[in-house]
Amino acid sequence: MKRQPLRLAIVEATRILEEAGVASPRVDAELLAAHVLGVERDRLPLTPLVDPPVVDAMREVVTRRAKRIPLQHITGTAAMGPISVDVGPGVFVPRPETELMLQWGLDLIQRREDPVVVDLCTGSGALALAVAHARPDARVYAIDNDPSALAWARRNADARVAAGDTPITLYSGDVTDNRLLADLDGMVDLVLCNPPYVPEGTTVPPEVADHDPYQAVFAAGDGLAIIRSVVALAARLLVIDGGVAIEHDDTHGEAVPALLSARKVLSRVVGHTDLAGRARFATARRG
Repeated sequence: MKRQPLRLAIVEATRILEEAGVASPRVDAELLAAHVLGVERDRLPLTPLVDPPVVDAMREVVTRRAKRIPLQHITGTAAMGPISVDVGPGVFVPRPETELMLQWGLDLIQRREDPVVVDLCTGSGALALAVAHARPDARVYAIDNDPSALAWARRNADARVAAGDTPITLYSGDVTDNRLLADLDGMVDLVLCNPPYVPEGTTVPPEVADHDPYQAVFAAGDGLAIIRSVVALAARLLVIDGGVAIEHDDTHGEAVPALLSARKVLSRVVGHTDLAGRARFATARRG
C-alpha cells in the first residue's frame, strides 16, 4: 500500500471541519492527526508520509469532530497549564482561557510558603491539580456538588499522584451552603473558581449544548446566581491579603467586579480580559 503525505490528509481534514462549522478547523485537524499518530502537535513535520491505516484512522476521528463532538472527548484529555486531565461525557471540558486565571493565582502565591488553595466548582479538577503540580507544598482543596464531576476529578487526582504530584483533597459540597469549609475560615491564601456562569437561554455551540453538563455551564439570575455565592464564600475563607479569582461570562465585565467591590473586606478589584480582548475573569484581595 502506498504511503500518503500527511500534509494532504491535514488539508482535507481542515476542509471537512471548516464546512462543519468548527471554530478552529486547522488547529483541530492537526491535533487530531497528532492524536492518531501518538505524537505532540509540533512533531507532525517529522512525519511527512503516513500509511493508509493512519489516513483511515484520521478520517474516522475527523468525521466524529465534524459532528461537533468536542475535540477533547475524542482525544480523551484537556490541557490546563503544564498538565493534562482526562475528560469525557459528564464533566465540563476545561478551556484554554482559564489558564490565564491559573497563572494569576500562581503569581499571587509565588512567595508564600505552604499556601492553602481552594478550587470551587472544580469539575474535572484541572485547576486544583495544576496548582498542586506547580506548588507541591500547597494544601489544595477542590469542591464540587456533582457526583459525576467528582468521579472524573478523583480519577484525575489519582493519576496525578501516580505521576508524582502532591495529593489534593476533594470535597462534595455546594458553594451556596454558607457552612461550606467553615473550618478554613480566614485561612485560605487563594480561591479559584470557574463556576457555571452562562445566562440561561444563551445560544451556545453544539459542543457545549450537546456535551457539557447543563448545570456546569448555565446559571440563573443572568448567569450570576452561583457567582454571588462564590464571592460571599471567598470573602469568608480568605486570609488577610489572600486573593480570589472568578471566571465569568464576557457580558459580566462590569457586574462581577461590582459584586466583589460590594464586599467591604475585599479590595484591589481588577477585571481581566482573555487573549481575544473579552472580559474573562475578575480578581480581588482580602483587605
